Amino acid sequence: MLQVDGLRAEVDGRALVDGVSFELAAGEVLALVGASGSGKTTAGLALLGEHAPGVRLSGAVRLAPGVVAYVPQHPAGALNPVRRVGGVLKEIARQCGKADEGVREAARRRGAVDERVREAARRARLPVELLGRYPHQLSGGQQQRVVLAQALLLDPVLIVADEPTTGQDGLIRAEVIEEFRGLRAQGIALVLLSHDLAMVRALADHVAVMRAGRVVESGPADAVLNTPRHDYTRRLLATRPIPRAPIPRAPIPGASVAGAAATPSIEVRDLVAGHRRTPVLREVSLSAAAGECVAVVGRSGSGKTTLARCVAGLHRPASGTITMNGEPLPRRLPARARDVQYVFQDARASFDPYRGVSAQVARTAVRLRGATPAQAAAAARAMLERVGLDEHTTGRRPAALSGGELQRAALARALLAEPKVLICDEITSGLDALVQAAILDLLDSLRRDLGLTLLLISHDRDVVARLADRVVALEGGLITSESAQ
Repeated sequence: MLQVDGLRAEVDGRALVDGVSFELAAGEVLALVGASGSGKTTAGLALLGEHAPGVRLSGAVRLAPGVVAYVPQHPAGALNPVRRVGGVLKEIARQCGKADEGVREAARRRGAVDERVREAARRARLPVELLGRYPHQLSGGQQQRVVLAQALLLDPVLIVADEPTTGQDGLIRAEVIEEFRGLRAQGIALVLLSHDLAMVRALADHVAVMRAGRVVESGPADAVLNTPRHDYTRRLLATRPIPRAPIPRAPIPGASVAGAAATPSIEVRDLVAGHRRTPVLREVSLSAAAGECVAVVGRSGSGKTTLARCVAGLHRPASGTITMNGEPLPRRLPARARDVQYVFQDARASFDPYRGVSAQVARTAVRLRGATPAQAAAAARAMLERVGLDEHTTGRRPAALSGGELQRAALARALLAEPKVLICDEITSGLDALVQAAILDLLDSLRRDLGLTLLLISHDRDVVARLADRVVALEGGLITSESAQ
């Protein structure tokens, strides 16, 4: 089905992927694993003949006849922001039908097209009631299921899936894995680019471990995952981003013994919000003290991101109040951003594609803290180094960085604003275990040293256990439970 020989990708003489080779038969699953920036996405895109601007490809990629589909890590970039997702799916279904005479005749009837869209949505675990929404009205996990439905409409022989479980709750994640198993049973080959080792264990026939653009170890999944030969593979598999056991915490000023905020830094009261006539949040109330981390958990579409966007001033609620230290937050975004910073799940969409990343990070200190350009550049370099990014990497445009690298840059940009409240929306989803551990340690130390309040949106129970003082569960726009860690 697929044969890759000596694949190389380089930019300005520097190798991003160097000498990668593998084969894949129909119905087989290959997982490419490795740290952020190791070359996984570059290799995956090369299978479609695609590459970032300025990248030159060489080597050989041979594919069996048929369609190759791609499921990107950050789905927002593959969705049309001004069209409802159901309309786009119908257009894809009609275009695919033109390739086959019998399907073309059936596709002329609206019912046949609608049925194909409903079936693709069902297979992608996408509720049909969401088809009438625009992409910005969907959660990250829901957007991920839309692009999976788009891929399934193509009837592909090969699917390249880049972090396909990013932003998914545990139930949907398990369903997506089962759907991939079904595709494999139909003879569809899969190339998974993933940090999700549990998914890799569940699906992969073969595993290739990448580091700095090279495959350092490859072989049958059982052998690589259970008896790794290379030291890097052993460290990657052995590292857990956080222990499952509770971590002793020093007392945090402003928080009670039980963990509830005694003097709230941020307080939400009776918040009601939605999209047009569709309600999302229903009288939600919560608070968090300085130095406290409150995790908001729940299934995709439960209202977590809408709540976070309301706190950041990016979504106007229908009713309710949001205050900081007893005072209403400013309505104007620049004034609000000095105190509340948001690190988005889709980091790539939050950067200007035409400017260097480090310059965009530094601009935060100029606009929000009044720093001179020289001061801002020095502060940006220091903060980017703290999150594990070097000057050479961040001097490039966003397209040249991996999703995990951009997530770290987005965190550095937010921290440079010196906010009182930091909203983290699935920010560890695109990071390998080694980098994830360092980022979580950084966040934990900052909130304790600076009294930074964290509002954590996450599906990862281990991340929640590592950082959160309290956990608030949302379901259907309502708080269903609240507990101390």
